[in-house]
Amino acid sequence: MALGSVLSIPCSPPVPLSVPQVPGRVTQPCRLYSDAPPLTLEGIKDRVLYVLKLYDKIDPEKLSVNSHFMKDLGLDSLDQVEIIMAMEDEFGFEIPDIDAEKLMCPQEIVDYIADKKDVYE
Repeated sequence: MALGSVLSIPCSPPVPLSVPQVPGRVTQPCRLYSDAPPLTLEGIKDRVLYVLKLYDKIDPEKLSVNSHFMKDLGLDSLDQVEIIMAMEDEFGFEIPDIDAEKLMCPQEIVDYIADKKDVYE
């Protein structure tokens, strides 16, 4: 059995889009793209703290920008890996394991992201 006989779905011919013509003017279609608002140190800090507050093993009342994940918040190394993965999802880039092992408090994460995204104020 031929493929054409199995999938005989009627298709209509493409309909051309009508573009209004203005005498003496050439009109060309174009796409406009936008980007996210620029990152700031304060914006990065707010997003990092927001992600950490959503993590179920962190008490938001104990959380500050200088809280050490293990000493102050009582997290273990697996929790730290999960936090780094959440930061990767939030900011849209991968943090290498060798760098992730050094990120032990929110301020270190903020500084790392600012460095990688070239945010300076």
